[in-house]
Parts: sequence; C-alpha cells; structure tokens
Amino acid sequence: MSAFEVRGRRFEGGTHVMGILNLTPDSFYPLSRAGEGVAARALRMAADGAEIIDLGGQSTRPGAKQVGALEEMARVIPAVEKVRAVTDVPLSVDTFYPEVADAALAAGADMINDVSCLMYAGMAEVAAAHGASLCIMHNRRESLTYDLMTDKLAGLSAAVAKAERAGVPRERIILDGGIGFNRGAEEDWYLLEHYDLLSAAGCPLLLGASRKSFLGGVPETRLTATMDCSARATRMGVLFVRVHDVKENLMAVKAALGK
Repeated sequence: MSAFEVRGRRFEGGTHVMGILNLTPDSFYPLSRAGEGVAARALRMAADGAEIIDLGGQSTRPGAKQVGALEEMARVIPAVEKVRAVTDVPLSVDTFYPEVADAALAAGADMINDVSCLMYAGMAEVAAAHGASLCIMHNRRESLTYDLMTDKLAGLSAAVAKAERAGVPRERIILDGGIGFNRGAEEDWYLLEHYDLLSAAGCPLLLGASRKSFLGGVPETRLTATMDCSARATRMGVLFVRVHDVKENLMAVKAALGK
C-alpha cells in the first residue's frame, strides 16, 4: 500500500477514517449537518478516531442545486477557521472550485477533496502552491465504450499525471473511485467489489460509500451496510474510508484488521 502525506503526517498501513462534516442545508443525510456547531462536531469526530475531517459546503446528492463559489466560500471559510482553532487534526475541504480551495487552504485547511477529477482549471496548481494534499475523485465517463474499471483507472491515472505536472507530488495524492456517481446501484456494487484494481493508478485509495443510495433504504437505515463497506475496504487495503459515523466505522475497520 502506498503512503499518503498530509502536512507532514504520513499515513500508511491499515485503514484510517475520515469524518464527514457537512455545512450544507440540503445534504442527503440530515443527521450529518453541523447543527450542533462545527467546532463541537469536529472535536467529537476527532475524539471518535477521525484522522482527517472533511468539510463540505456543497451537496453532491442527485438533484441537488449547485451553489456558486462565493456562496460555498461563505459556508466553508468560517467553518475552517473555527475548526482549525480547536484541533490540529488535518482538515480537508470538499470543493471543485479552485478559488474556494485557495481561500480554504489559506484559512488553515490541509487538503482538498475534488469530486470533479480536476475538471476546473487551476485546482492542482492551487494545491501545489499551498503544499496541500489532494483527493481526486472520478465521476465522469472517459470513453464511449464505458468499461467501468478501465475508464475509471484511465481517468484517475490522467488526473494524477495532471496533478504531478502542476507540482503536487504523488505522496500527497489519494484517489476516490466515485461510488454513488455512476449509472445506478449495479455499477456502484461492481465498483466496490473491484475497488482495489484502482490502486494501479499508483496512489493510495479512499472509499466514500457512507450511507449512499446504492446501499438501499433511506440514509438513516444504512449504517450497518456502511460498516460492511468499511470492512470490505479494509480487507482490500484501502487507506481511508470517508464516513458520517466515525466511531462505528472505526470499529468495523478494527474488526476487519483483527484488532
């Protein structure tokens, strides 16, 4: 398994947990919204075992209205500042806007989680300029034939090369295959079953399957299925799982590791 570095912290071996801290009013999972206060929620996640906290000001659920960079910035930057003031746990910001990423990194974030696969010009350059780490997620078709794993691997490999050209070293890149951003549950399950194949792109992997619709039911009933995904990811050698429920998924990871 490749190592991943975030602001001097080196993650390798085993599977680690990234906690999701939503800042949106329309997240698909209402209980993930930071109603209790972002600082308190971040501290709770850190206490529960989150080794990175991912803050997001834009819902990517199906049918969600995309907000502009200024509105997203207004949600994200104050939250980054509040969380940074109370914890030294690495902070990631979930955005595809380079200008939001730039402001968030200046405010104290350590990493950018880009669900657009570097579609917006300048994102990798922003990460490089700040010495930040980068999560690159695949969420679009790369060829007309659309062989799922072939196309995802090709798209992620191209994005890694793009990031490296911009000055982001490979050890600061982690890859997300994009579960929930495919053509239905069947493809999401197929991707999960073959997720480890994406490591051929040469970077460690992150799995973001938490409470997503392919697991069935409504978001509030998907915790057990999410924990199963985290256990599967652990057995596959995935380096990070990105989850809403940190404590429970860390238990699943430890069980899969035999701890």
